[in-house]
Amino acid sequence: CFSTMSDKVFRDGEQRLIAVIGDEDTVTGFLLAGIGDMDSRKNQTNFLMVDKTTQLGPIETAFKSFTTRNDIAIVLINQHIADDIRYLLNDYNKTIPTVLEIPSKDLPYDISKDTVLRRVRQQLGED
Repeated sequence: CFSTMSDKVFRDGEQRLIAVIGDEDTVTGFLLAGIGDMDSRKNQTNFLMVDKTTQLGPIETAFKSFTTRNDIAIVLINQHIADDIRYLLNDYNKTIPTVLEIPSKDLPYDISKDTVLRRVRQQLGED
């Protein structure tokens, strides 16, 4: 286990993690901040580092895994990676884990693509 700083205690008393799907800079930054977790018994982590050689399959698998695990509260994903699996984000409708799109260092952030903000606007009748 890298660290337990990513554990968050919820009302039900359970501790949950933050997961990250991102480019090397993003994942490295979050790991250095202490969110990394590795369960060697289950051979699973709470992060996926994506580069230009990463196929779509592992990204889809990580997203599906992170959003169905009971020990994860938040999934952070770089927006440019979220664009590759936008169909999965559009179909995802659970509150926990919450999926948040974050900018990357090298690519601009497009607020109009953000799934959470689009849903908020729809609820407010702005779309």
